[in-house]
Amino acid sequence: MIVIVFGVSGAGKTTIGKLLAEEIGWRFYEADDFHPRANIEKMRSGHPLTDEDRWPWLTLLREQITRSLAVKENAVLACSALKSAYRERLRVSDDVKFVFLRGDYALIKHQLRQRPGHFMNPTLLQSQFADLEEPQPDEDVLTIKLGRSPQELVEEIKAKLGLV
Repeated sequence: MIVIVFGVSGAGKTTIGKLLAEEIGWRFYEADDFHPRANIEKMRSGHPLTDEDRWPWLTLLREQITRSLAVKENAVLACSALKSAYRERLRVSDDVKFVFLRGDYALIKHQLRQRPGHFMNPTLLQSQFADLEEPQPDEDVLTIKLGRSPQELVEEIKAKLGLV
């Protein structure tokens, strides 16, 4: 199984994803590691990525998901997956589960300010929210409301996905 933890920048995807993977003994992948240098530089300089920037990146992520499933490697992937079309691209089978970290702008802006040294320019948060297509009921996504400790969020994810 692949669990994709997604949401806007600053939602806690990496923190939650790493903790979840560690607790259940799965591999962790950070989607940011799959971005080409040009995408990282664009975000660092305060320019939002376009769909054209994201499609090659999503293709690399899809390939990694497919490889992991082929060798029966369970993994957690932290990935923005802001649009429904992006999530559809990553959903290679029913063995891919999505967990949406949902929080309002003020909460996530506060969390983003607590994260020093990340390449994502905090001024891009508004563009992240503008691009975000919250999951619809037919997408089969687990939505987790932010505002609690990472440990509490991970416990909820494990319980709701049957990973305990």
